[in-house]
Amino acid sequence: MDEQSKTLLFFDERRFLEDVATRNPIEVFKNALEAANLHFNARFHEGEQTATLIHERAIFMDTILRHAWNRFSWSKNICLLAVGGYGRGELHPQSDIDIMILIRWGNPRRHQKNIEGFLTFLWDIQLKIGHSVRTMSQCVAEAKGDITVATNLMETRTIAGNESLRQLMTKKTGPKKIWSDKAFFRAKLLEQKERHEKHGNTEYNLEPNVKEAPGGLRDIQMINWVAKRHFNVESIDQLIGKEFLNAEEFLQLKRGEAFLWKVRYGLHLLADRPEERLMFDYQRKLAAMFGYHDSEERLGVEKFMQHYYQVVLSMREMNDVMLQYLDEVILRKDKAKNIYALNERFQVRDKHIETVGDYVFAKYPSALLEIFCLLGENENIVGIRAATIRQIRQHRKLIDDSFRHEPQNKKLFLRLLRCPHRMSTQLQRMTRYGILGRYLPEFGRIIGQTQHDMFHRYPVDAHTLQLIKNMRVLERPEMAERYPLCSHIYKNLPKPELVFVAGLYHDIAKGRGGDHSALGAHDAEEFCRRHGYSAEETRLISWLVAHHLIMSNTSQRADISDPDIIYKFARLMGNQLHLDYLFVLTVADITATNPTLWNTWKASLMRQLYSETKRALQRGLENPFDRDAWVESTKQAALDTLAELGITQPQAIEIWGNVDDEFFLREKADDIATYTAAIAARGDSNDPVILIQNAGVEIPIATQIFIHTKGMDNVFPTTAAALDHLQLNIMDARLHRDTEGHTFDTFYVLDENNQPFGDNTEMLEKTQRTLSHALKNPDPSAFNLNRRTPRHLKQLAMRTVASISNDIEKSATILEVITPDRPGLLAHLGRIFVRFELRLLSAKIATLGERVEDVFYLVNMDYSPLSNAEFCEELRDTICKELDARNEEDVEGETLPRMRLWR
Repeated sequence: MDEQSKTLLFFDERRFLEDVATRNPIEVFKNALEAANLHFNARFHEGEQTATLIHERAIFMDTILRHAWNRFSWSKNICLLAVGGYGRGELHPQSDIDIMILIRWGNPRRHQKNIEGFLTFLWDIQLKIGHSVRTMSQCVAEAKGDITVATNLMETRTIAGNESLRQLMTKKTGPKKIWSDKAFFRAKLLEQKERHEKHGNTEYNLEPNVKEAPGGLRDIQMINWVAKRHFNVESIDQLIGKEFLNAEEFLQLKRGEAFLWKVRYGLHLLADRPEERLMFDYQRKLAAMFGYHDSEERLGVEKFMQHYYQVVLSMREMNDVMLQYLDEVILRKDKAKNIYALNERFQVRDKHIETVGDYVFAKYPSALLEIFCLLGENENIVGIRAATIRQIRQHRKLIDDSFRHEPQNKKLFLRLLRCPHRMSTQLQRMTRYGILGRYLPEFGRIIGQTQHDMFHRYPVDAHTLQLIKNMRVLERPEMAERYPLCSHIYKNLPKPELVFVAGLYHDIAKGRGGDHSALGAHDAEEFCRRHGYSAEETRLISWLVAHHLIMSNTSQRADISDPDIIYKFARLMGNQLHLDYLFVLTVADITATNPTLWNTWKASLMRQLYSETKRALQRGLENPFDRDAWVESTKQAALDTLAELGITQPQAIEIWGNVDDEFFLREKADDIATYTAAIAARGDSNDPVILIQNAGVEIPIATQIFIHTKGMDNVFPTTAAALDHLQLNIMDARLHRDTEGHTFDTFYVLDENNQPFGDNTEMLEKTQRTLSHALKNPDPSAFNLNRRTPRHLKQLAMRTVASISNDIEKSATILEVITPDRPGLLAHLGRIFVRFELRLLSAKIATLGERVEDVFYLVNMDYSPLSNAEFCEELRDTICKELDARNEEDVEGETLPRMRLWR
């Protein structure tokens, strides 16, 4: 028994060998493996250090493999090696056991019988083996051509056989023979670059890969590989105290690695397979496993993920520092130095900024901010030298209250916000190197802070910095094509810096409990006061933070064709300056929250709200629009167009009947004329009129579907079911009905790729046929409303929230429903409305990632708002129970988490 085996106190090796000799060996080996798994997993749940477990698991596997190997007769010219992570002595519960059978020379076929017997035995005992059989010369040849093979061969251990073979192989594949320091480093840098690109070059993915994503375990291994090869050491702890690595940095690496190992170990246990992705359902389970509990302010899973993101952010920082150092000593060691001074504290060396000495930050603490200003003011400086990053990290503790109140430092921070080049990049650097969170402690509290949903794509700090970047790039010509109105407004803002400050603070109070907009406005006001902004500028910034959600909410959830809505919104704006600043902030906020959710429809709503509000402000708040005049103007314009088509005024008025005025407020006169002409052309037929076309002036914003029926019930649920069956997403539903039961319904829809489809003849014909058949045979259950729910939607199930209130001005009841997005949702709600004998006047549909926030305007059969409190409560309870029942089916009986409504 070797020394390593003695550490396995749970494993009686002597008894194991006795059992192998007297019983069925396969069963004995399998029982030992099963018992070991149970033992290690129990210790993990009891809180044992993961590092101890994965190293002991590797030692145990060495013992198992060695005894399996010894069942066969081998010569001194062959040995069994552990490679890869197993070669490093690390073995997670579901990781493959990577081994290599190394042969000194000759034809491997002479060992074929034993090798096949050995591998078959390993498969029989149900080990997940990754194996290769190579001669010494094959190792050299394959390592020369493949950097991955060369890297794996660096990390080998001898499990059984002649250790001198491994040492010879390591020598033959070392940097003096193949893959020189420079070649190896360049290849690994390219490999890391490509790997990071696959994960969006961010530590902040919604479902991050613990192993491969930026800041993950592979980044730590990258440091080890390059450093060990360059310095010719077995482990980087041999480099502590040298220029490459200090004790504090080594401890930081080991702490980060230990946390990621723990997460990976837990993932493997939960998935029962070698899962490396932190998928949403695993995030919740790991948070509970590791003791992160829900509080009033935040969910336990959000606390866990904030810790995770902070760790990978620090590992990415370490990766940056170490690789930049190695870049200097390996790739640029012998290159001519291009050095020039910036000032008495900083100089540029080969396009990288550095301090002029080791004590610059200690002597001039303000230089901790100044360096980022210089980066933003000098376009040709591409980064910070590794030694200077290390100095920043060592001296960042100097940023305390006295530092923050120093006038010079306040001026430097404002100078940074005015930098002409890559200002948002400098803020990102400051975050990664721990400067921004120290200068603004309120920002430090949101670093890595997440919301457990699909709507908020990034943690709060990353979202905030992306928002500022989105505003900055509006200066570029290509942005004028993508965001024409927003780009124009931004370029004409009198002081763009003010909206940057508002952006920095708009979400800064998330996770504290209470209204984060109001709390953030207070923080923004304090920032402005400390930094010397005028009273007027302070009020504007604080107002922007307090109201940063109002424009998005109004455009997506209110009837912005209603003059009264526009007037109220204009009164809130007060003047054009507030409207312009808020528009820029809102567009940048939406696209930074989740760029995949920005589409032509949402852009059109924002443009419409901005334009109508601007008109109201120009008209004067003392002169609100006259609703009656607006209605009469629309009617007359439609009648003029119809007259040109040969349809008289009496004919048109007869077709319109007594349809509500909302129809003429919400629809354009040209559209009304088109609808009316089509209804007239139908004559006395009872067939529905269905018109489908793209909506939009120059660029289609959605596909418009108009439906007119005579005396039909269930039009909305039937239509919703048919559109869902076609995988079309309803963006807006404008529903109108006269007292004769004639419907004048207009739907705005997008296809499954969030695009209009009015130019797709095949899809148009299919939609026309499907709707026509459905309306002639109004049975929503005929459609398959149980389409498979996407995995990510299942994992983020939450309880439905429904609220009911009355709108006196509209004489309608407002129902707001917030629930997970599911196929057939609108059709299901429509059927509930039918059961409760309700008329649906209109609906505003807002899909926010994995959930919807829909608003419905309802009346009873007499066109009156719902006044019976018990009836309203029954309606609300029915909606919540039935929608939650659908969701519970999706998550296979798991308890649904409570809804936390940050916005």
